[in-house]
Amino acid sequence: MDKQTQTELEAAAFRALVAHLDKRKDVQNIDLMNLAGFCRNCLSKWYLAAAEERGVEMNYDQARERVYGMPYGEWKDKYQQEATAEQKAAFEKSHK
Repeated sequence: MDKQTQTELEAAAFRALVAHLDKRKDVQNIDLMNLAGFCRNCLSKWYLAAAEERGVEMNYDQARERVYGMPYGEWKDKYQQEATAEQKAAFEKSHK
């Protein structure tokens, strides 16, 4: 496979992941962290790092908006729920 095709496939996979997460707003970031070790914020940080590596001017809020599909504060107000004691305990256990 040539490099351009690989890049296009990786970009398509990223877009599909972001679209899937957008459809699953019921899945909280803490659930993603507990199950997979990453969340929407991690994707935002990776997206920002990729932009910075390529000299693309971007800040964290802009990267988050790309991943969340809206400003983070708006997403948080609409969709983020308070983490349960069980979720917090699982997070603490997995991040020691």
